[in-house]
Amino acid sequence: MRKEDKGAIISQLADTVKQYGHFYLVDTTAMDAASTSELRRKCFKAGIKLMVVKNSLLHKALMSLDVDFSPLFDSLKGTTSVMFTETANVPAKLLKEYKDGVPSLKAAYAEEGFYVGADQLEALATIKSKNEVIADIIALLQSPAKNVVSALQSGGNTIHGVLKTLGERAE
Repeated sequence: MRKEDKGAIISQLADTVKQYGHFYLVDTTAMDAASTSELRRKCFKAGIKLMVVKNSLLHKALMSLDVDFSPLFDSLKGTTSVMFTETANVPAKLLKEYKDGVPSLKAAYAEEGFYVGADQLEALATIKSKNEVIADIIALLQSPAKNVVSALQSGGNTIHGVLKTLGERAE
C-alpha cells in the first residue's frame, strides 16, 4: 500500500471516530463469511457502522486525535473490526445476542470512558443513552405534577359529593 493511500485511510478513520463519538473494538477472527454477513446486516439495521481495519492504521488515526486513546492500544492485536455508533449501548446489546462469544469485545470507547476486555460487555449494555436519561428525568419531573393533579381531581369529586349531599338533605 502506498504512503498516500495510508495517509488517506488514517484521516478517514480519524474523521469517522470524531463523527460517531463511540466505538467498539471487536474480534471477528472465528466468524465465517455467512456469520460476518449476518453481523453486518444486524449492524446496519441498528445504525452501527462496521469496519474491518488494519491495527496499525487505526493506531495512527487514534494518535492523531486530541483524546488520549492509549488504554485501547493493547487491544489492537489480531483481526480487529470497529463498530462505530452514536448511541453508546447499542453495539453492546447486539454483541450480547451472540451467546458463544463470537464476535467478542476487545475494548470500547463509550461516553468518554474506556472499557477494556470482554468482561466489560455487561457494563456497556447497561449504559443509558442520552435520550433514555432525558426520558427518565422527564418522567421523574412529571410524577409530582401528576400526583397533585390527581389529588385535586379526586378532592373535587369528594367536595362536590359532600356539597350535593348537604344540599339534598332536608332541613
